[in-house]
Amino acid sequence: MENAFFSRFMESLKRFKDFNVQDAMDYNKWNEIFISHHSTSIEGSSLTVDETRLLLAEGITAKGKPLRDHLMVTNHHAALLEVIAYARKKGQITSEYLKRISALVMKDTGGLVNAMGGSYDISKGDFRLGMVYMGKRYFMDYHKVPDSVEKLCADIRTNINQVQSIKEIYDMAFDAHFDFVSIHPFGDGNGRVARLLMNYVLEYHKQPLAVIFSEDKADCFQALEDSREKENYTPIRNFMYAQQTKFLEQEITKLNNGTKWSFKH
Repeated sequence: MENAFFSRFMESLKRFKDFNVQDAMDYNKWNEIFISHHSTSIEGSSLTVDETRLLLAEGITAKGKPLRDHLMVTNHHAALLEVIAYARKKGQITSEYLKRISALVMKDTGGLVNAMGGSYDISKGDFRLGMVYMGKRYFMDYHKVPDSVEKLCADIRTNINQVQSIKEIYDMAFDAHFDFVSIHPFGDGNGRVARLLMNYVLEYHKQPLAVIFSEDKADCFQALEDSREKENYTPIRNFMYAQQTKFLEQEITKLNNGTKWSFKH
């Protein structure tokens, strides 16, 4: 029996798909902007969703906002477009490809880091060479990162064409996000890359892309930690299904109100 989180998500997904908006170019552009806004806001960008829209659609910067915040947004958006295109042509996930995505995400905000294992460049997509501590947890020893990432990539390549049902596809996407961020292979940008990897799986199977709302950041971190402590995916899956229900319901409300996805003033 499916749990209540997934059941509510499926109800919203069916209603959303009935509108048949996924193939609308304007909707896709809006969706990409919305995802880039929230993914970078989680990491500290101060741009609002409207400021993100103006930046990405018209090249208008937000007055008084830091340059770094603008670069975070434009870098993430470039990486998202790359991941979507790669998934559509059925490109396979490898360690080198994840490094490429990390380099796109951190292109203008990363830099050289001197760590216990040597120097590495975050802007080039290098794996970290030092320990990472976040919240109350140390992530795995950096010596284990290359093999752990390669195993995750191999698992994705093996399973990507085997999952068929909606639940199998979304579970795989959410689990890939969890597994990647739990490895934490890069010096910075891990959350953004993890969310891009999640959406790679969904785009590969032509499903609506997923978003984590920036205002729910603390709940996301708690769900990740709960899954680690319980050693199962249930807490993070439940959180993610609730997030996607929230997103779809917002979009359904807009559609019912006749909202147009406009990119001009």
